[in-house]
Amino acid sequence: MTETALVLIDFQTERTNPESEYYVGDVKEVIAKVNYLIEHCRTRGYKIIWTKHREADSIDYFWPETQFIPELKVQDMDTIIIKNKISPFYNTSLEKELEGIKQVIVCGILTNLCVRSFIQDAYDRDLKITVIKDCCIAHTSEIQEFTFYDLAQTREEIDFTNFKEFVE
Repeated sequence: MTETALVLIDFQTERTNPESEYYVGDVKEVIAKVNYLIEHCRTRGYKIIWTKHREADSIDYFWPETQFIPELKVQDMDTIIIKNKISPFYNTSLEKELEGIKQVIVCGILTNLCVRSFIQDAYDRDLKITVIKDCCIAHTSEIQEFTFYDLAQTREEIDFTNFKEFVE
C-alpha cells in the first residue's frame, strides 16, 4: 500500500466560468501541469484524492451537481471527497481516506482558503506535506505569494516546490 497521496483541492467549473463570481481567470497552463502531475503520481502508485466543494442550498454555484474542470483527468478509481466547508477534513471521510498515508502532495484552488486549510489540517495530523506552488491558484499573485510565505514562516517542515522541480 502506498504511503503517498496527491490531493487536488476544488478544481471545479465555478472557478473557470467567466460569468461566475468565483472565476479565477484563465487556468489552461495550470490545468496542463496538473494533468501531468496526476499522471506522474499515478505511475508511482500514489493515491489520488479530489475534493469538491458543494453548497447544498445553492442553485447558481457549487450546487449539488457541480463538476470538476472537464479537462482534468479524474478517474473512477480516484477518491472524491465532497465538502461543504473550507476545510476538506470537516465532516468528511478525508481523515479515513488518509489512513496509512504519511506524505501528501497538494495543489488546488483557492490557495488562501481551501488549499491553505487542507495544509494546516494535514500539518496538525503530522503528515509530510509538499505543495506544488505553480499548480495552486489564488485570485492574485500577491495573495498567492503571501499565503505561501506565511505558511513557510509558521511551518518550516512544509516543502514548497514548483511543478518542474517536483516531476524531474
